[in-house]
Formats: sequence, structure tokens, C-alpha cells
Amino acid sequence: MPLYEKYIRRVEPYVPGEQPNFPDMIKLNTNENPYPPSPEVQKAIDSCSLSSLRLYPDPTSHKLNKAIANRYGLKESQVFTGVGSDDVIAMCFLTFFNSDKPLLFPDITYAFYPVWAEMLRIPYTLIPLNDDFEIVPEDYCRENGGIIFPNPNAPTGALLPLECIESIIKSNPDSIIMVDEAYIDFGGQSAVSLIEKYDNLIVVQTFSKSRALAGMRIGYAMGNEKLIKALNDVKYSFNSYTMNRQVIEAGAAAVRDEEYFQSIVNKIISTRERAKKEFTALGFKFKDSMSNFLFVTHPEWKAKDLFEALKEKHIFVRYLRGKRTDNYLRITIGTDEEMDTLFEFLRNYKG
Repeated sequence: MPLYEKYIRRVEPYVPGEQPNFPDMIKLNTNENPYPPSPEVQKAIDSCSLSSLRLYPDPTSHKLNKAIANRYGLKESQVFTGVGSDDVIAMCFLTFFNSDKPLLFPDITYAFYPVWAEMLRIPYTLIPLNDDFEIVPEDYCRENGGIIFPNPNAPTGALLPLECIESIIKSNPDSIIMVDEAYIDFGGQSAVSLIEKYDNLIVVQTFSKSRALAGMRIGYAMGNEKLIKALNDVKYSFNSYTMNRQVIEAGAAAVRDEEYFQSIVNKIISTRERAKKEFTALGFKFKDSMSNFLFVTHPEWKAKDLFEALKEKHIFVRYLRGKRTDNYLRITIGTDEEMDTLFEFLRNYKG
């Protein structure tokens, strides 16, 4: 083996959801929004002249950060933006989790957390969900170098009430607590309301789900000014120009169009609640979800077989291997028409 290979960083990478490309497909595997973004986004993109692209974008993302701050009643200095919430969370791992004590996160959760921890050589401990796939706040009352969890959790969709989140923060005053709220707009109360009360809290959200901008890659963190400054210091030491001109304009426009945002979120919630009834009637079991997906299992059907059968019909869902999740599928909520096609298939499926 050449000597240089000794110094190559080797990691087990995160495997993103499949991105198929069939004209007739129903894509319910990566929790994307089934509706287009606000029409104001197109106007914002069109407002960026070709000649302006010869110039670097604003490294502070002022226009976007200001729009986010206004929407949540924060100061601009309390907002940090990046290339999707993955970029933002990775920057948080790099900035905040530098203790010899273990980072804590659930054993069934967003699969990128252990990848970042391994890549950055951060010690971590998996905290098991209970038998109902729920986070138990008391389990996080132990020595740690930080805590991160999604709310609602992914892939289970289970929501942790705000008072339970606050109990975790109260129990860990010397640790950074990160709440990953990729799906919070589909149900539940955001922990943003706790930012002024606790200076060790970081809340992360994304434009990929509820704002229908997965293709533009916009994520953001909110917290006290000292934490956000620390994030920016690391960002500027790593890559100053993370958000391009069109993304900044489009993101700001999307945040300002609150009426459109609420309309598509409400459509998805309505379809989700109908889908719960349909899945129940078909014999599926699942934890009540406050996200834009359901994590389902069927007592008579193997999840892998159903996943493959759906795939043959160009209906794509997510099969997540794991000791506790091997017979579950995560199914994104699509349009009513897409869900009707899925349910028609399931009514005729023999297993």
C-alpha cells in the first residue's frame, strides 16, 4: 500500500435517497414537497441579471437572513444560513461539538448524524427510542458534549412536545442543544420560542420541505448572537461564499410569501390526515406523524418486498434497513392524486 493511503480519511458515507427519472413516476421517497414553490421565487430569480453573476454574492446573505429574522421575530445577527440544512448542521458539528464527552442523539434518527460524527472524529452515544419509537427526555440527563435530535423525528415522524424539549435544555445547561426542525411546519410548536430563554439552544430549519425549494439548497440556524457569530467565524474560515445570488433572492422571496407557504403546508397536512385513515384501513401500523411522511409497517407484508413491488410500478418510497426498522417504509405525502394511485396499488397487492 502506498504510504499516502495511510493518511486518507476514510468514512462510511451517508446514502441519499434514490433520485429516479421516469416520466410516469410517483416519487415519495425523499420527503420533497409535491407542490411548486411560491411564484414570487420565479420573479426573484428573473430579477438577477446575467451580468450580475460575474460578481461574488453577498457573503453575509443579508437579504435572506433579514427576511428569516423578520419572519421569526429575531435579530439578523441571530440567523445563520447555508447550503441546505445538511451544510448548516455539518457546520454546527464542526463549531460546537469539540468535547471529549460524547455527543448524544437517538438510535433511530437522521442517518447523517453518525456520518458527520465519524468524519469529524466526534465521540457519540446513541440513545435508544422507546418501544413506541419516542424520544425519552430523561435519557438525555447524562454527561455529554452536546445533544442533537430532529423534531418531529425522522424517520418516525413522532413529535416531542415543547415542554419536553425544554426539559432537555434545562437538564443540560453546559451543552449545546440542537433541535433539527426540518419538518416542524407540518405540526407542532417550534423551539424558536425558547431561543431568548436559553443561550445554549440552536434551532435548524430548511427550505427543502415546507417551502418546496429542495433544489435550491437553503438551510438556516437560529440561536443567540454569540453562537451565530461562532458559526460565521468557522464558515468564513471554510468557505465565505456559500449562498449564490439567485438563491439569496429566491429564498428571501419565499419567506416573504407567507400566504402561499401556509396554503401548501395546509394541503399537505390535509392529505396526510386522509392518508392515515387509508393506511389504517389497509392494515398498516404507524406512529402518529406530524411530518410530511408516514413511517409504516404491515403485519402481513415484508417491507422490502413491498418496496420492490412499488418500484416496479415506478412508485418510489424509502426502505430503511436496520435492526428495529427493517420492516418499515417511510412514505412521503404527495398530492391527493399521487396518494390515490398508491392506495389503489396497495388495495390490489397480495404480498
